[in-house]
Amino acid sequence: MKKWITTLLVGGVIAAAVLPAFAQAPREDAIWARTAQADITLDGVLNEADWAQAESWVIEYGVDAGIPGSGFKTEAGWNPPANPTYATVKFLVRGNQLYMGAVVLDNSVGGSASFNRFDGFLMGLKNHAAAGTPKGVLEYLYSWWHDENLDPQPVGQMPGFIGAWAELPHGSPRTPAQIDAWDAVTTVQGTSNSDTVADTGYTTEMRFNLTPIGYDVTDANGDVVEFNMSIYDCDGFWPISPVTFSANRVWWQGPWGNDTWYNEVRIHARPDVTTASGPVPAIAPDLVIQAIDAVPTLDGSLNEAVWTSPDIYAFDIRWDDAALRETYPGVGPFRAGQFQPSVNGGQAFIIDPADATVKMYHRGSKLYLGFDVRDAVVQYHADVNRWDGAIVTINDRVLRGADQTLLGLRLAFQVAQDGTASAQDDLLSMVTAGTAQIAAHMNAGTTVDTLGLQMDNGYSVELEIDLTAIGYPANLGDGALFIGVNLFDGDSFQTATDSYGTRTWWQREWQGTCCPAIAQLEAGYIAGVGGPSPFEGYAQALGSLNPSPRPQVAFAMPDRNLVTIEVYDVRGRLVERRELGNLEQGEANVPLFAKEDPAAGVYLYRVQFVDPATGHVRGSLTGKTMLMK
Repeated sequence: MKKWITTLLVGGVIAAAVLPAFAQAPREDAIWARTAQADITLDGVLNEADWAQAESWVIEYGVDAGIPGSGFKTEAGWNPPANPTYATVKFLVRGNQLYMGAVVLDNSVGGSASFNRFDGFLMGLKNHAAAGTPKGVLEYLYSWWHDENLDPQPVGQMPGFIGAWAELPHGSPRTPAQIDAWDAVTTVQGTSNSDTVADTGYTTEMRFNLTPIGYDVTDANGDVVEFNMSIYDCDGFWPISPVTFSANRVWWQGPWGNDTWYNEVRIHARPDVTTASGPVPAIAPDLVIQAIDAVPTLDGSLNEAVWTSPDIYAFDIRWDDAALRETYPGVGPFRAGQFQPSVNGGQAFIIDPADATVKMYHRGSKLYLGFDVRDAVVQYHADVNRWDGAIVTINDRVLRGADQTLLGLRLAFQVAQDGTASAQDDLLSMVTAGTAQIAAHMNAGTTVDTLGLQMDNGYSVELEIDLTAIGYPANLGDGALFIGVNLFDGDSFQTATDSYGTRTWWQREWQGTCCPAIAQLEAGYIAGVGGPSPFEGYAQALGSLNPSPRPQVAFAMPDRNLVTIEVYDVRGRLVERRELGNLEQGEANVPLFAKEDPAAGVYLYRVQFVDPATGHVRGSLTGKTMLMK
C-alpha cells in the first residue's frame, strides 16, 4: 500500500490553536552520569579527560539549585555569608561505580568538633537493596567535622568519613569493604583550619559502589540513582572572626543524608550514554496530565463521560500490592508505600484493604481529580489515623517554606458523618477562599457509620483545584506539577480491637517528604482554545512538504539549539516525541514520523527549539499534516 503524506500548513498558523501552548519544563532534579571511557583515579584533581565531558550542576548559596526541593539556610554567624558557597558538581559512571567530582570555591576551608561548623558534603543514596518500599536512605557524610579532636583542629587536616560505610567514633579506621563501598580524595587549594592566608577552595573526587545498594548502571536499560546532597560551609573560624564567621549549608533537592525530605536528584546512567556519545537524551517528566475540554458537575459522582476518557491519567492505589507499585512512573516503585498505625493499642488484621482508582486531567488552570474508592466499610472517625479519605500533596509554585524550598500543600479530605466530603488542612483554606471545590458521592448501598454494622459499596469524590491560587500563572507557565496522593482507609468494628486504619500512597506520603511525581500539565488538544504560541517567530519554516513516503520537516534557525519534534493526533494525543539533540544553526530537515506505520489521518506537529546553555525555550514551529495510505 502506498503511503502519502500531504502537509496542509506549516509555520504555526492554524495549529497554534490546538497544540500545547506551553513548553515542557526542564528537569531541575535530574542529571545524566555519562559512562567514562577510561578508569578514574581518585586523587582529588579531576584531570582525567572524561571529567571535561561530564554533565555538571552548580550549587550556590542563596540561589535555588532546582525546584521543588532545593534550599539553603544559615546555622550561625553572618547571613548572608560574606563568602557564599559556589560549587560545581559533576557525575560519571565507570562499571557499576558512580563518580562525583566537586569543585568548591571557598576562601576559608576547615572544620571543628561542633556540628554545622565545618565544610563538606552530606549526602543520601536510597538503598535499592533493602526489602520493601519505600526504600530507605543510606547516609554519606564526608566533611571536616572531627568531634574526635578538640578545637582548634589541626592545621592541614583533611575530611573524614561518617555514615553507612564508616565506623563510630569518628576517625576510626575503615575496613577494606567500607572503602570498596565508598571512597574519596580531596585536595585543598590553600591550608585547611587556618585563615592566615585566604584559601581558594577544595576539589573532591568521590566514588560510590552501586552494587551493594542495589543499582546496576551497566544494564542495557541503565538505572536511576536516587541521590541528594547538602554542601556545608563554615568561614572565618580559624580563628573565629566577628567579621566573617558564618556556618551555613545549601542543598540540591534534599538536605539530609539519613532522612528523605522534600525531593531527590535522579542520576540517570546508561551504557550507551558516554562521554563520547554527543548530547545526552532529554529526561522526560514522570507523567503527562492532559487538558480536556470538559467541566464536570461537582457532585462527587464520576458519571460524566470525561472520567472514562482514554486521555485521562489514571492510576490505582491498593494496600499490599507490590506488583501495582512496580507500575508507577519514575521512581514511584521505590517511593510509594504503605503504613498501618497503631489503633486501640494494636494493629488489627486488615479485612478490607484500601483500594481506589484516582484520575486526573486539567482544563485551563483548573486541575480535576476523581477518586473511585472501593470500600466495604465506609465510616467517619475524627482520628486522622482512622479516616476514610485522602491527602493530595502539591507544591505551590510561588510560596516558599522556612528552608526556601517550594512550599508543599496538604489538600486533605475525609468522608464526613453525613456522607459529604469534609475538606481539611490547606484544602479547607482553599475551599473557604473559593479556589477549590470538593464533593463526595456515596454509592448505592453505602451508609456512613462508625461500627461497621453493614457492608458498604464504596464512594467517589470529585475535586477541583484552581492552580492560579497556588502560584501558577493563568497560562500555567512551564506546566510542571509536583504531586503525590495518600489514600486513607479506616475500618472500625463493634469489637474495638478489630478496628484499624491504613495509609497507602502513590509517589509521596506527605507534603514535605520525598518524592513527588514530576508531572507535566499538557495543554493537549482543546478546539478553539489556546491562541498563538508565544514562541513563534523565532525559527522559519522552509516551504511546504510534497506528498512523500518519507516526509521531512524543513526549517531554519538562527542559533544552535536542542531540538524536539512532537506529533499529535487530532484529539491532541501525543503520537510520538523525538529528541533530535543539538542541531547547529542554519537549515535542517528532519523526518516527521519515526514509526513505521502510523494510522492514516490528520496529524499536528510541533518543532521546539531550546537554548542548550540555559534550557530556555527560544521558539517553536507548528504545522498540520494528513497521512494517506
